[in-house]
Amino acid sequence: MSGRVQCELCPNECILEEGRHSRCRARMNKAGTLVSLVYGKPCAVHVDPIEKKPFFHFLPATSAFSIATAGCVLSCKFCQNWQISQAKPADTDTYDLPPEKVVRQAIAYKCRSVTYTYTEPTVFYEYMYDTAVIAKKQRIRNTMHSCGYINEKPLRKLSKYMDAADIDLKAFSEDFYARICNGSLKPVLNALTVLKEEGVWLEITNLLIPTLNDDMKNIGEMSGWIVKNLGPDVPLHFSRFHPHYKLAALPPTPVDTLTDARKTAMDKGLKFVYIGNIRHEGESTFCPKCGKLLIERIGYFVKQNNIPDGKCKFCNTSIPGVWS
Repeated sequence: MSGRVQCELCPNECILEEGRHSRCRARMNKAGTLVSLVYGKPCAVHVDPIEKKPFFHFLPATSAFSIATAGCVLSCKFCQNWQISQAKPADTDTYDLPPEKVVRQAIAYKCRSVTYTYTEPTVFYEYMYDTAVIAKKQRIRNTMHSCGYINEKPLRKLSKYMDAADIDLKAFSEDFYARICNGSLKPVLNALTVLKEEGVWLEITNLLIPTLNDDMKNIGEMSGWIVKNLGPDVPLHFSRFHPHYKLAALPPTPVDTLTDARKTAMDKGLKFVYIGNIRHEGESTFCPKCGKLLIERIGYFVKQNNIPDGKCKFCNTSIPGVWS
């Protein structure tokens, strides 16, 4: 039928009639042209510690100028930002913040990086891309926290300007993705391998939800896949679930589950495994060779950093990451 358009940005690949919105709610068919409804219109703008993203091996103790627009390519039942991720752009309060102004603000607030985060940056891809190009020219780093639900071609294009990505690997199960997120696992795994191939610094976050994705056998399989396909140096963050949105009836993740998951991942060969959303020894970085404490974290605060010039202060072992 004439006038229909197809979005090729994410695996949803929405086919839209005239006047229809994409599943992410951030794009629309206007007179036969696919247009972004969120370009230069973020609904969330903050200066955050980079540790909040979470990035633990990327410019520790620095500030990130963080932006997001309304919309998401998935519909996770546990989303902590559902008020904006599952909203239409017209239903949110927005700022007039074009790419040039984002970078100027980042510089003004002495931020070392711009982070595309909170909702799903794929939905504001053009806005993110244009901002990243300008930021790179100004020697401001670009990072994103994403669900990784994006097609390969746009991801490779974006990767030329992206310095780091933290990807939510929500579970190592197609069934979980289908039932809980209304999506699929395979595109996320592909995005992870693409980011690795493109040389983007990569960290992974896995929110552990009681009864849904906390099986240790499955966590072991996920960790083994990471080691085999991405390498043992990729930091993995196990994040504590708190009852929220459509999963408010579930309990918080037990501390023992988080501890067991960390041990399982390390037993599979991952060198840097963290625990988040709770005060725990697993917030800190330890040298994989000598075992000494390298970066001590309390929440988002870095208490000490013993990685001068990217190496362990005590045994001179190189620690993978972006440190300067």
